[in-house]
Amino acid sequence: MYLSTRGNIDAQTSAQAIALGMVPQGGLFVPQEIPCVDWKQYANCSYAELAMQIMKLYCGDLPAGTLEEAVKVYGDGRFDTSNPAPLVEVGGCGMLELWHGPTAAFKDMALQMLPYLLTASIKELGLDVEVLILTATSGDTGKAALDGFKDVPGTRIVVFYPDGGVSAVQERQMVTTGGGNTFVVAVNGNFDECQTAVKKIFSSEELRQKLDANHMVFSSANSINWGRLLPQIVYYFWAYLEAVRLGRTAAEEKINIVVPTGNFGNILAAYYAKRMGLPLGKLICASNKNNVLTDFFTAGTYESNRPFYLTSSPSMDILISSNFERFLFEVSGRDAGKTSSWFQRLSSEGKFSVDPDTLTACRENMIAGWTDEEGVFETIKKVYEEDNYLLDPHTAVAMKVYNDYRENSGDKTFTVLTSTASPFKFAQSVLTVIAGDRYRECGPWEALTGLSALTGWDIPSGLQGLREKPAQEVYRCQPEGITAYLERKFLKD
Repeated sequence: MYLSTRGNIDAQTSAQAIALGMVPQGGLFVPQEIPCVDWKQYANCSYAELAMQIMKLYCGDLPAGTLEEAVKVYGDGRFDTSNPAPLVEVGGCGMLELWHGPTAAFKDMALQMLPYLLTASIKELGLDVEVLILTATSGDTGKAALDGFKDVPGTRIVVFYPDGGVSAVQERQMVTTGGGNTFVVAVNGNFDECQTAVKKIFSSEELRQKLDANHMVFSSANSINWGRLLPQIVYYFWAYLEAVRLGRTAAEEKINIVVPTGNFGNILAAYYAKRMGLPLGKLICASNKNNVLTDFFTAGTYESNRPFYLTSSPSMDILISSNFERFLFEVSGRDAGKTSSWFQRLSSEGKFSVDPDTLTACRENMIAGWTDEEGVFETIKKVYEEDNYLLDPHTAVAMKVYNDYRENSGDKTFTVLTSTASPFKFAQSVLTVIAGDRYRECGPWEALTGLSALTGWDIPSGLQGLREKPAQEVYRCQPEGITAYLERKFLKD
């Protein structure tokens, strides 16, 4: 069963939690109990078998056949490697490559599976409705969600992205998805404004009634949906199993995890894996110049009223990290009253401060650090020159924060970095860094081929021929115009 972080809804089944996406009155679903497991029982599992074993612990009300069908995505050719999440050694640490899926980003690890979970949840609840999936994206979630739900019967998906706030490749990926049920909206604002507008829509009783009259329900493909977050727990178990198999750590020895994150879902999945009994040591939260999370761990105040920066790692250009609510709920002793108060203040005042005990618990569970653009570019160049390995800007954030931590702490524990995107998704930035200013003026498509020619790395298949693919119409609006767009597009009078 699943609870609300704000204590404002009765316990729900996994099918209800996944179908709803988020708590209608505000708040996020968390499992009532976090299962404790012995990781060694999964030692001989394939990735698909591991996903099956972990996920069935949280989805007991869904038919077993649903999960059996869902985990096939990891072995049916959608990923360009037989191991969908290979662990490779780079500079003395492990790089967990999570970008071998069809959209070349880590979101594929969950969003190729979510359609199975969502449609099964709707069926399990006996609902004869169409699901309208609303998804705000800072870059990668949008394409991965569109690709996962493209032409899935009984669903329509709308992705909202900040106009000018994603890379040219990310934008082109979204608008060339195709499918009769996919819609893309460019919002004149940043990601936080997109995300806040979508959350308000979810909590609108008036809109919910209009949907009901049209035999539709809202759901989400963002990591606010537990069905999106759950598959991400799996790859931290996989990372540990791979580290043991490769002899990089002994069984039961702890490993550290570093995650570049903006919306906090990816590192929250590592936190839940640790709570389940996986031998993880330090969890290191890495931010770019939009370092609201680092400031929180320093002072205990979360403040979104601050300058917003467009960086070379746009998927992390976020000031309101949705999944941080789940984390604070957990470390505060599952105090729904405190959690509700904090996030209501964030909504009304733009900031909140936690009590000393909660801050202490946060610091016991996680470390945070950040780097500026200069640090990102220096790291990309250094790793390529020393290790002949390409980092995208997001993964470079993680590497720089990890290097700083290792230097300052002297901690020599084997550490795994989650590599969240192919460097080719940000080819212009990466090529300019490693090859110099002569490539600064080249366009995004020339940069793709140039980076491949220079390094010998293959362009991911999902990024090939993007410029020539037909693009769908993109609707443009202000954040406050999103509701009107949805009513006009999908709801009858």
